[in-house]
Amino acid sequence: MKITEFLKHNFRHFNAAALIDAAEGYKTHLDNNGKMMVTLAGAMSTAELGISLAEMIRQDKVHIITCTGANLEEDVFNLVAHDYYERVPHYRQLSPEEEQDLLDRHMNRVTDTCIPEMEAMRRIEDVILEEWMKADQAGESYFPHEFFYKILLSGKLEQSYQIDPKNSWLLEAAKKNLPIIVPGWEDSTLGNMFAGHCITKDVKNVHTVKSGIQYMMYLADWYTENATDDSTVGFFQIGGGIAGDFPICVVPMLHQDLQRDGVPLWGYFCQISDSTTSYGSYSGAVPNEKITWGKLGIDTPKYIIESDATIVAPLVFAIVLDQ
Repeated sequence: MKITEFLKHNFRHFNAAALIDAAEGYKTHLDNNGKMMVTLAGAMSTAELGISLAEMIRQDKVHIITCTGANLEEDVFNLVAHDYYERVPHYRQLSPEEEQDLLDRHMNRVTDTCIPEMEAMRRIEDVILEEWMKADQAGESYFPHEFFYKILLSGKLEQSYQIDPKNSWLLEAAKKNLPIIVPGWEDSTLGNMFAGHCITKDVKNVHTVKSGIQYMMYLADWYTENATDDSTVGFFQIGGGIAGDFPICVVPMLHQDLQRDGVPLWGYFCQISDSTTSYGSYSGAVPNEKITWGKLGIDTPKYIIESDATIVAPLVFAIVLDQ
């Protein structure tokens, strides 16, 4: 039995039914000539969402991605250091002393998965620092994701691959030169490293890596060019936080701050979140709240799946891919 057949037979009510509805809505949006943004919060790359997301990119089911700096870099960490990762299934029972032992071994824990600092983070730092310094000396500047595209497409890391490269979503995105938005990139391991190299003057111009404001300007141009009445852009949000909050605001910014007429609202909205609806929680807010901010319309298809994205997202993608 195909995955889609299994899901449609068994997932009939509550969050299970919302998953089916959201996936079918995603397909309908694409069938109506729409484009889709996928946003990645949390540690989706370390959860190896790339296994399913890379295929979505290959089949042109995703047209632009917004992600945290952590998700941008952690896909590449996994690509080059997967064999050195350690899984800690009993992470809930770890004592402070056991956590200290992980630190002493340079194993940075993300829930049940430990990222090896030397094999992953420092290996990438050495390669990307060359690109930062090269751009700095040439008086050039690029977005964070563009520096990753450079090192991935250069082939410098190929000998270090430890997973099937078809499971790296960032590598697939690089091959298609997919637009990526990375708000708050400074809040990432490589963002911290870049700051350090600016302090030590290895990189003299802090603007060698472009900022979040420039990302919003870039997104405004992309959205204006790609969102039309005949081809709206959908918003598939995995988790909450800045990965979702930042890009969805481009629409009210175009309307209210630039006073531009004729810019369509987001044409589809789905959020996978386990954040509960509560006082002041934006991540847990129901989609209708976004109507009041000029992001979604009355008739925008809206879905919310209150569940674990590491479980839900691959299932939604399987339906979209007709698996």
